[in-house]
Amino acid sequence: MTTSPIDRMIAPVNRAGDTVLPLLARFVFAAVLLMYFWNSGLTKLGDGLLGFLSPSSGAYVQIFPKAMEAVGYDTSQLTLFHWAVVVGGTVAEFVLPLLIIVGLLTRLAAFGMIGFIVVQSLTDLFGHGGIAHDGTLGAWFDRMPDALILDQRAFWVLALLILVFKGAGALSIDRLLFKNAP
Repeated sequence: MTTSPIDRMIAPVNRAGDTVLPLLARFVFAAVLLMYFWNSGLTKLGDGLLGFLSPSSGAYVQIFPKAMEAVGYDTSQLTLFHWAVVVGGTVAEFVLPLLIIVGLLTRLAAFGMIGFIVVQSLTDLFGHGGIAHDGTLGAWFDRMPDALILDQRAFWVLALLILVFKGAGALSIDRLLFKNAP
């Protein structure tokens, strides 16, 4: 099968894109979202070295706002399920971004972050007082590109989807461990 001159000319760009695009997606994730998620995780930690195992009451309020209101903000009235979700979410806010940045199990970590963002968005919309948040939800195909949910998080997910589909790219632990990884 013969290739056209345009195909031959663009082939190096395509090959470079497979390596550079994931690296840039990881860089942008680190530059834009790393501290956002880590600071959010820090607000959920309880006291001491194992503070993630005894999350702050604020962690429960952030993740289960209606359940906390229902029990008068007394975390002792919540179930093991609530504790496990809060601990899992807190750990995820530290571990998944770190895995993405160093490029270790990147596809899985990016997929996990997408799930985290979906749950975070649903909690923001429905758990914290309903969906009518003065422009927080936003709308696609409008002239306003700064809605916190639909607009911003669509870009977050797009960057993560690059990692899901392309892998970690250059300068990653995945590349070192799995020689054939993109």
